Amino acid sequence: MEILENEQKVYDKLDELGIEYSVIEHDPVFTAAELESIKDRTHGIHCKNLFLRNAKGNKYYLITAEDTAEVDIKDVRDKIGSTRLSFASPERLMKVLNLTPGSVNPFSLINDTEKQVTFYLDKNVMNGEDLNFHPNVNHKMVTISLDGLKKYLASIGIIINPIEL
Repeated sequence: MEILENEQKVYDKLDELGIEYSVIEHDPVFTAAELESIKDRTHGIHCKNLFLRNAKGNKYYLITAEDTAEVDIKDVRDKIGSTRLSFASPERLMKVLNLTPGSVNPFSLINDTEKQVTFYLDKNVMNGEDLNFHPNVNHKMVTISLDGLKKYLASIGIIINPIEL
Protein backbone atom coordinates (compact mmCIF):
# COMPACT_ATOMS: atom_id res chain seq x y z
CA MET A 1 0.00 0.00 0.00
CA GLU A 2 1.28 3.40 -0.89
CA ILE A 3 2.14 5.74 1.99
CA LEU A 4 -0.49 8.28 0.94
CA GLU A 5 -3.21 5.60 0.98
CA ASN A 6 -2.04 4.48 4.42
CA GLU A 7 -2.49 8.02 5.72
CA GLN A 8 -5.78 8.64 3.91
CA LYS A 9 -7.24 5.45 5.39
CA VAL A 10 -7.00 7.05 8.84
CA TYR A 11 -8.78 10.26 7.79
CA ASP A 12 -11.44 8.30 5.92
CA LYS A 13 -12.22 6.20 9.01
CA LEU A 14 -12.30 9.24 11.31
CA ASP A 15 -14.62 11.07 8.89
CA GLU A 16 -16.85 8.02 8.46
CA LEU A 17 -17.27 7.84 12.25
CA GLY A 18 -17.86 11.59 12.59
CA ILE A 19 -14.87 12.00 14.90
CA GLU A 20 -13.49 15.52 15.26
CA TYR A 21 -9.76 15.92 14.74
CA SER A 22 -7.22 18.42 13.52
CA VAL A 23 -4.05 17.91 11.50
CA ILE A 24 -0.81 19.84 11.26
CA GLU A 25 2.08 19.27 8.90
CA HIS A 26 5.68 19.43 10.17
CA ASP A 27 9.19 18.25 9.47
CA PRO A 28 9.51 14.48 9.86
CA VAL A 29 10.11 13.27 13.42
CA PHE A 30 11.41 9.81 14.18
CA THR A 31 11.62 9.78 17.98
CA ALA A 32 9.62 11.02 20.95
CA ALA A 33 12.47 13.43 21.76
CA GLU A 34 12.06 15.10 18.37
CA LEU A 35 8.43 15.95 19.21
CA GLU A 36 9.70 18.98 21.14
CA SER A 37 10.03 20.82 17.83
CA ILE A 38 6.27 20.78 17.20
CA LYS A 39 4.70 20.90 20.68
CA ASP A 40 4.04 24.63 20.44
CA ARG A 41 1.82 23.99 17.40
CA THR A 42 -0.54 21.50 19.04
CA HIS A 43 -2.34 21.04 22.34
CA GLY A 44 -2.88 18.01 24.53
CA ILE A 45 -0.62 15.05 25.23
CA HIS A 46 2.03 13.93 22.80
CA CYS A 47 2.60 10.20 22.79
CA LYS A 48 5.33 7.75 22.03
CA ASN A 49 4.52 4.37 20.61
CA LEU A 50 6.60 1.25 21.09
CA PHE A 51 6.08 -1.66 18.72
CA LEU A 52 7.38 -4.72 20.52
CA ARG A 53 7.52 -8.46 19.99
CA ASN A 54 7.96 -11.38 22.34
CA ALA A 55 10.99 -13.70 22.36
CA LYS A 56 9.51 -16.15 19.85
CA GLY A 57 8.41 -13.35 17.57
CA ASN A 58 4.87 -14.70 17.41
CA LYS A 59 3.17 -11.98 19.49
CA TYR A 60 3.22 -8.24 18.93
CA TYR A 61 2.40 -5.37 21.26
CA LEU A 62 1.83 -1.67 20.73
CA ILE A 63 2.52 0.30 23.90
CA THR A 64 1.42 3.95 23.86
CA ALA A 65 2.56 6.33 26.59
CA GLU A 66 3.19 10.02 27.13
CA ASP A 67 6.24 11.10 25.11
CA THR A 68 8.19 11.93 28.29
CA ALA A 69 7.37 8.65 30.08
CA GLU A 70 10.25 6.38 31.04
CA VAL A 71 9.16 2.96 29.79
CA ASP A 72 11.00 -0.02 31.28
CA ILE A 73 10.52 -2.91 28.86
CA LYS A 74 11.22 -5.50 31.58
CA ASP A 75 8.49 -3.89 33.69
CA VAL A 76 6.12 -3.96 30.70
CA ARG A 77 6.95 -7.64 30.13
CA ASP A 78 6.01 -8.48 33.72
CA LYS A 79 2.80 -6.42 33.62
CA ILE A 80 1.53 -8.00 30.39
CA GLY A 81 2.73 -11.52 31.21
CA SER A 82 5.02 -11.92 28.22
CA THR A 83 8.34 -13.55 27.57
CA ARG A 84 11.33 -11.27 26.92
CA LEU A 85 10.33 -8.26 24.81
CA SER A 86 12.31 -6.45 22.16
CA PHE A 87 11.58 -3.87 19.51
CA ALA A 88 10.18 -5.40 16.35
CA SER A 89 12.39 -5.02 13.29
CA PRO A 90 11.52 -2.63 10.46
CA GLU A 91 10.68 -5.73 8.38
CA ARG A 92 8.21 -7.01 10.97
CA LEU A 93 6.73 -3.51 11.33
CA MET A 94 6.14 -3.41 7.58
CA LYS A 95 4.74 -6.94 7.52
CA VAL A 96 2.31 -6.49 10.44
CA LEU A 97 1.33 -2.79 10.27
CA ASN A 98 2.48 -1.74 6.81
CA LEU A 99 4.57 1.07 8.32
CA THR A 100 8.11 2.33 8.37
CA PRO A 101 9.93 3.18 11.63
CA GLY A 102 8.92 6.51 13.14
CA SER A 103 5.31 6.23 12.04
CA VAL A 104 3.86 3.75 14.56
CA ASN A 105 0.69 4.90 16.30
CA PRO A 106 -2.69 3.55 17.44
CA PHE A 107 -4.28 4.61 14.13
CA SER A 108 -2.00 2.12 12.36
CA LEU A 109 -3.86 -0.77 13.97
CA ILE A 110 -6.32 -0.38 11.09
CA ASN A 111 -3.63 -2.15 9.03
CA ASP A 112 -3.45 -5.11 11.42
CA THR A 113 -5.93 -7.14 9.41
CA GLU A 114 -4.92 -10.40 11.10
CA LYS A 115 -5.28 -8.86 14.61
CA GLN A 116 -1.75 -9.84 15.62
CA VAL A 117 -1.12 -6.78 17.83
CA THR A 118 -2.29 -6.32 21.41
CA PHE A 119 -2.71 -2.65 22.26
CA TYR A 120 -1.79 -1.12 25.63
CA LEU A 121 -2.48 2.50 26.56
CA ASP A 122 -0.77 4.04 29.56
CA LYS A 123 -3.33 5.10 32.17
CA ASN A 124 -1.49 8.43 32.50
CA VAL A 125 -2.72 9.54 29.07
CA MET A 126 -6.29 8.47 29.77
CA ASN A 127 -7.13 11.64 31.68
CA GLY A 128 -9.48 13.28 29.18
CA GLU A 129 -6.90 15.52 27.52
CA ASP A 130 -6.59 15.49 23.75
CA LEU A 131 -3.99 13.13 22.30
CA ASN A 132 -1.55 13.59 19.42
CA PHE A 133 -0.53 10.83 17.01
CA HIS A 134 0.98 10.51 13.57
CA PRO A 135 -1.57 9.47 10.92
CA ASN A 136 0.71 6.63 9.66
CA VAL A 137 3.25 9.17 8.39
CA ASN A 138 5.78 11.00 10.55
CA HIS A 139 5.47 14.45 8.97
CA LYS A 140 1.92 15.15 10.18
CA MET A 141 0.23 15.12 13.57
CA VAL A 142 -3.42 14.43 14.35
CA THR A 143 -4.96 15.82 17.53
CA ILE A 144 -7.96 13.80 18.71
CA SER A 145 -9.96 13.40 21.90
CA LEU A 146 -9.57 10.26 24.02
CA ASP A 147 -13.22 9.45 23.29
CA GLY A 148 -12.52 9.87 19.57
CA LEU A 149 -9.59 7.47 19.79
CA LYS A 150 -11.71 4.96 21.70
CA LYS A 151 -14.46 5.17 19.06
CA TYR A 152 -11.91 4.74 16.23
CA LEU A 153 -10.29 1.71 17.84
CA ALA A 154 -13.63 0.09 18.71
CA SER A 155 -14.73 0.47 15.09
CA ILE A 156 -11.74 -1.56 13.90
CA GLY A 157 -12.10 -4.21 16.61
CA ILE A 158 -9.22 -3.10 18.85
CA ILE A 159 -9.46 -3.43 22.62
CA ILE A 160 -7.65 -0.84 24.73
CA ASN A 161 -5.75 -2.56 27.53
CA PRO A 162 -4.95 0.06 30.18
CA ILE A 163 -1.47 -0.26 31.70
CA GLU A 164 0.32 1.70 34.37
CA LEU A 165 3.83 2.52 33.25
